Amino acid sequence: MNIAVIGSGYVGLVTGVCLAHLGHRVICVDNNREKIKKLKQGKVPFYEPDLEDLLKKYLKTRYLAFSASIQEATKKSTVIFIAVGTPSKKNGEADLTYVENVSRQIALAMDSYKLIVEKSTVPAETGQRIKRTITMNLPGRFKRGSEVTLDFDVASNPEFLREGSAVDDFMHPDRVVIGVESKKAENLLREIYEPLKPHIVVTDIHSAELIKHASNSFLAAKISFINAIAQICDHVGADVLKVADGMGLDKRIGRRFLDAGIGYGGSCFPKDVDAFIRLSEKSGYHFNLLKEVRQVNEEQKNLFVRLIEDKLWIVKDKTLGVLGLAFKPNTDDMRNAPAVDIIHALQHEGARIKAYDPQAVPYARKILKKVTYCPNPYLLAKGCDCLLVLTEWEEFKKLDFKKIKRLMRHPILFDGRNVYHDRSLEELGFEYYGIGRGNIRK
Repeated sequence: MNIAVIGSGYVGLVTGVCLAHLGHRVICVDNNREKIKKLKQGKVPFYEPDLEDLLKKYLKTRYLAFSASIQEATKKSTVIFIAVGTPSKKNGEADLTYVENVSRQIALAMDSYKLIVEKSTVPAETGQRIKRTITMNLPGRFKRGSEVTLDFDVASNPEFLREGSAVDDFMHPDRVVIGVESKKAENLLREIYEPLKPHIVVTDIHSAELIKHASNSFLAAKISFINAIAQICDHVGADVLKVADGMGLDKRIGRRFLDAGIGYGGSCFPKDVDAFIRLSEKSGYHFNLLKEVRQVNEEQKNLFVRLIEDKLWIVKDKTLGVLGLAFKPNTDDMRNAPAVDIIHALQHEGARIKAYDPQAVPYARKILKKVTYCPNPYLLAKGCDCLLVLTEWEEFKKLDFKKIKRLMRHPILFDGRNVYHDRSLEELGFEYYGIGRGNIRK
C-alpha cells in the first residue's frame, strides 16, 4: 500500500520505517530539510535500538523515501498518518497547531480518496476537528455549494511505542487500536497491519483517542502508587521490592510498572497526564486522582535529594558522580528526565557534579551546565564522595565495584532505580541506599 507519514520525529520515523519493513511503500515527511537530508543519508537523529539498521536497509529499496513536501506525499499515497508533535501548553492542554496545519496542507493537495489517520497522541474530538479542517480546505473543484464531492475518511490509530524498544513494540504489539467511521477505513487499516497478525481493537474515533490517554495515565498511576508505597517502606523498615513482588503475583495487578524509583519522565507520561487532566476539566470532571499521581512523581525527586543531603550531611563542595542521565535506558532522550531536576537541586546546594551516560551526554550538555562529563564509569568514580544511579542502564549491572570502591573518596551509593537490589554492595563495604529499602531506619 502507498502510505505517507507526516512528521519524522520519534513516532513518525519508527512508524514509517517499520511499515516499510512490512512491505508497504512509505514516504516520510518533515518540514526540517536538514533532518530530511540526514535521513536520506541513513542517519537517525536520536538513539533507538535497531532503527538505524532498518532505515539503511530500506533506503536501498523502493519501500522507503523521504521528502519535505506534504503535497508530494499526499498525491502519491492512499493512507496518510499524521505523526507531528503535540506539545503541552502552559495550562497542560495539548497544542494541536501542527495537527491543524498538516490537515490543511493535506486537504489542499488531495485529488482522490484519502484515509487520514491520527497517529500523534491527541485529545478526544481531534478527529472531528481534522475532518472539519479538511472539508473547509478542499480545493474548490471538489465543492459544489455546501456539498463536498471528494470522498475521504479520518481515523485514529494511537501508538503504544516505548522508547528503547520501539521497533520491537511495533513488530510485536499487544494490540492495534483503530477508531473508524466507515468499513472502508477499517479494511484499509486491517490490510496495513495484516502482516503482524495482531489483535485489532475496532472502536469509534473518540474511544480510540481516549484509549491512549487512559493507558498512559493508568501506567503513570501504577508508578506513583509504588513510589508512595516505597516511602512507607522506608519509614517502617519494609522492602518495596518484596511488596511489589507480592502484589504483582496477583493477576489482577501484575508486576510490570511496579518498580519504585525517582519517578517517571520522558515525552509521554508527563505530557499525557497533564493533557488528560486538562481534557477532564474541560469535560466537567476534576480528575484529582491524576493530579495526585503527578504530585507524587514530582515529590519523588525531592525526596531523593533530601535522602542524599541527610546521609552526606553536607553536600556543598562534595563531588557527586551520576550514573545515567536519560529518563530511561536504551534511549538518549533527556526530556523530563528526573536526573535534570536532581542535578540542578544538588548544584544549588553547592555540589560538584560528574556524570556518565552511554548515549545521552550530547543532549545533556545543552541542558546541564557546570557538569564534568566522563567517558566511562571508572573515570567518573575517581575522587567521588558518592555515586548516584539515576538511569538503569544494563552496563551498570556489570561494573567492577571493587575497582570503583578503590577509586572513590567515600564508598557511598544512592541507587535511584534499585539496580543493585540484592545488597551485594554492602558486602563489599559500600554504604548503600535504595528506594523503599528501609533507608530512614538505618
